[in-house]
Amino acid sequence: MNLYFAPMACSLATRIALYEAGAEAQFTCVDTRSKRLEDGSDFRAVNPMGQVPALRTEDGSVLTENTAVLQYVADRFPEAALAPPSGSERARLQQWLGFIGTEMHKALFVPLLDPKAPAEVKAYARDKAALRLGILQEHLATREFLLDRFSIADAYLATVLNWAQFSGVDLSAWPAVAAYHQRMLKRPPVARAVREEFALWKAQQAQREAKVAAQ
Repeated sequence: MNLYFAPMACSLATRIALYEAGAEAQFTCVDTRSKRLEDGSDFRAVNPMGQVPALRTEDGSVLTENTAVLQYVADRFPEAALAPPSGSERARLQQWLGFIGTEMHKALFVPLLDPKAPAEVKAYARDKAALRLGILQEHLATREFLLDRFSIADAYLATVLNWAQFSGVDLSAWPAVAAYHQRMLKRPPVARAVREEFALWKAQQAQREAKVAAQ
């Protein structure tokens, strides 16, 4: 398998899942601004949307969309127990994946992190924080994980919560959410993935700043 990723983007969740499963995989870094791979080739030849994650599977096909990629990894390595196999618990997992993807990732954080988003759009997104984080606060007040054990939904939520510090969302207003995030960051596979990608993110930012300064 080959995971196409951008440092600290939502593709981090799949890296976490692969580390949790102890799976062997290649990792190809994508510059999501230029849509280029490290060798200069056009990433849109892999994923026409130009978005991460994209996962090239063992049969050579490419799978896109974060929740689909995460569930593929979970099902590919069932011994890691990263997703319930079926039934109501699988539906509950999909509920949380949908909530994280639509209500947290797209509705809240994407506008706040987009440098091109107008102030009015950012304010509109920020107004959504209290309800969404309040739902998480209530759920996590008495739970260690979103489900009964660590799952791909936790990998995704931990990834998305990383963005709070870069978007002006103070998680201390939701102490159970903040405590959950800190627990996830101490989990060895999560800590490894975040450490590696944060270093890559800083290097990528430095390269971009140097390019701008040279112009």
